[in-house]
Amino acid sequence: MKLTDQFRFVRQNMKKNKTRLFMTVLATAMGCSFLIVLASVGFGLQKSIVDKVVGDRLVTAIDIYGIESVKDINRIIGKENLDYLRSVDHVKAVTYRNYVQQSLSPTVEGVAANNNGVINVDFDAETKAGFGLSAGRLPQNPNEIVVGFNIRESRDGKQPKENTPPAKEWLGKVMNLEVQQLAEDGTKQKQTIPVTIVGISKQPSREWQTDTMVYIGNGLLTQIETFTQTQWGAIRPPKADKDNSDQPPGNQPLGLQDPRQYNSVQVIADGANHVKAIAEEIRLKGYYSHSIADELKQINLVFLIMKIGLGFVGTIAVLIASIGIFNTMTMAVTERAQDIGIMKAIGAHPSAIQRIFLLESSMIGLLGAIMGTIVAYLISFAVNAGLPIVIKGFMNENIPDDFRFSMIPPSLAIVSCLISLGVALLSGSRPARRATRIDVLRALRRDL
Repeated sequence: MKLTDQFRFVRQNMKKNKTRLFMTVLATAMGCSFLIVLASVGFGLQKSIVDKVVGDRLVTAIDIYGIESVKDINRIIGKENLDYLRSVDHVKAVTYRNYVQQSLSPTVEGVAANNNGVINVDFDAETKAGFGLSAGRLPQNPNEIVVGFNIRESRDGKQPKENTPPAKEWLGKVMNLEVQQLAEDGTKQKQTIPVTIVGISKQPSREWQTDTMVYIGNGLLTQIETFTQTQWGAIRPPKADKDNSDQPPGNQPLGLQDPRQYNSVQVIADGANHVKAIAEEIRLKGYYSHSIADELKQINLVFLIMKIGLGFVGTIAVLIASIGIFNTMTMAVTERAQDIGIMKAIGAHPSAIQRIFLLESSMIGLLGAIMGTIVAYLISFAVNAGLPIVIKGFMNENIPDDFRFSMIPPSLAIVSCLISLGVALLSGSRPARRATRIDVLRALRRDL
């Protein structure tokens, strides 16, 4: 008996009892849909909560504290160290933040800014790392800067925050930076550098934090150092202080020819899953580092347990639906006893007869899985669209636009369909074996 003949025989028999077939497929579809929807809650919450945290720079960043040396920890990070860190696989960017060694007295239209320091950053690296902005853009030219979100707040704290004009009003305006240096004769020299504000940093996540910094790029730092002839724009001490033998060597400003030292160095990975490998590799090279990405393992473990639990409950629903498949196939064997007897009489092999009923049960399971998957996607879409509206209406709480209560990855749909198909085959296996044991004479004598 050819396989095409077996499919034709199954299709004809399935058409004879459409109502019973429909109810069996419906039960299977409900079980499969229940399995997918339950498991999708775990995937959706993990996507919305964990992946949002994982994508944050706080998690993908590895702080570099120093390099191991023979005697102690060498905390000096030089250019060659930055070049090595950039060469490590899956490193997206290497950032640093160094303070300019004078205040620069920033003003906008004659108004002094509430500035706690000027910081030099590599804006090319910060662009890759994801420098947080509340308005504007990152600098593209040497004389463009980014200012802190709280730079317009009063210095003495007397002005209420709600009365503070927003920093974004300064976008596009010119800020004057005053660079100073002492000449050999001790006289003070000044140079004013006009720069354009093109970006406002992101608001600090904690209420007690403020950001009143001015962020400058390497091009502007070069202008400052060209005037001061010292690294990071440091002011040279008076000649009397330089001749003082009691002056600690570390307090002397570095000249432009001295090796440059970088502070607050961070290695930014291109994904949280690569942070551990990067940290281990650079640790073997003697770098002291720290990252909080490992703490996400516990969160992922919780969501994994939740998904397994929800999937287990959903699988029970599929197993309950298998009872309907078993009953349907048992009745099919009883009703087709005469057909089975005829097939045996003309020489059909028992395996071919068993295969016919397994095909029928698998088709029921497959139809139910397809219908259940379609319904699950519709339910998932309705939940993601409707639940935020319900929560806002009854609880007056706003849900983020990218938050997903339910998410059905393709792997979940495929696994659910395979579970439904497997359960259907198991449910039809016993009736199929029973069909091969039907006595030919008794089956043919049934209607005589």
